[in-house]
Amino acid sequence: MDTLPRLEAIIAERRKADPQASYVAQLHARGLPVMARKVGEEAVETAIAALAGEREELVGEAADLVFHLMVLLSARDIPLEEVLTELDRREGVSGLDEKASRSE
Repeated sequence: MDTLPRLEAIIAERRKADPQASYVAQLHARGLPVMARKVGEEAVETAIAALAGEREELVGEAADLVFHLMVLLSARDIPLEEVLTELDRREGVSGLDEKASRSE
């Protein structure tokens, strides 16, 4: 599946666009705090949809969350590949063990 790499490339391209013509450019123009806040809002909406919404609502909110997270990663110049590498590193490690290793 190449959806996320394709989205990453589109975000990188639109980041340079006129904020009047691109939502991604508008988010970048408004700055990191706005982008981070938007990720938080989408995460809350996703959690609410998981608890109370229909399946389609959860799918839509999850898509919004992934999109806004990728915009935020772009703003910090963190490629998706770096996140995927971290997930690969954690594969096969107990979630409890991994979490404990971060608090040491």
